[in-house]
Amino acid sequence: MDEPTGALPSASGFTPEPISTARLDLLPLAVEHAQEMAAVLADPALHTFIGGEPASPAALRARYERLVAGSPDPAESWCNWVIQLRDDGRLAGFVQATVTAPVGPSRHAATAGASAVGHRHLDEATPVTAGPVAEIAWVVGTRWQGRGIATEAARGMAGWLGRHGVRTLMAHVHPDHRASAAVATACGLTPTDVWHDGEVRWTGAVALPPPPARS
Repeated sequence: MDEPTGALPSASGFTPEPISTARLDLLPLAVEHAQEMAAVLADPALHTFIGGEPASPAALRARYERLVAGSPDPAESWCNWVIQLRDDGRLAGFVQATVTAPVGPSRHAATAGASAVGHRHLDEATPVTAGPVAEIAWVVGTRWQGRGIATEAARGMAGWLGRHGVRTLMAHVHPDHRASAAVATACGLTPTDVWHDGEVRWTGAVALPPPPARS
């Protein structure tokens, strides 16, 4: 079996690490995940809100190769994890974050293809708190929905981002996607009046971990 080809270090300092939650292990995306993830994402109904259509294992592998290679912009990090159920070891979806410095838009033609899987750029309409900003996204396969997996995974990712210095989270949610809106709310985001490609922009400050207790 080949060794997983995972995320490469990013010049901006955000390299995905394994994250554990109560029921899940979030594993840094590897090219070898494409075969199983193609089956996870194979339901056409899953793409009603996220767009596109089910990808073949070969197409998904090519996409993962681009994501694992990372953003060509050294000030931007692409952080991707697959969601693994700890009880049976199966993959159930993914979460991802694009981390950028809050210094205005970063436009790069080479990143355009990544927008189809959730990686988009900030613009001047995005309110930020001092510190890096992360746009987050989540997708859980149809058969695993309704179990709180997306919320648990997204909150686990948000906590990791906060511990690594991210101060503002952003997501784009279709106005009819109530389940995704519930996940955004659980991550501390609230809707704004900004729209992007038919979706509402949600933003919120990352909840900082409490300071260590004094002995």
